[in-house]
Amino acid sequence: MKRILFGAAMTLTALAATTGAEAKGCIKGAIVGGLAGHVAGHGVLGAAAGCAVGRHQANKKDREQNQAPAPVSR
Repeated sequence: MKRILFGAAMTLTALAATTGAEAKGCIKGAIVGGLAGHVAGHGVLGAAAGCAVGRHQANKKDREQNQAPAPVSR
């Protein structure tokens, strides 16, 4: 029970410490990573890793969209 409360407290603290723009991709990644980590016995580590991967993927997608060549208008 202590692990569940500790994990919930850490998750709430992490969410409260981030701003909306920084959380892009983090929440979905944390949910998926937390579930996968829970199965492996490391829910909090899975959530943290999922958040990091989710943010990385969101930033990568943003970079790709910003670097796309602009359409040529005639």
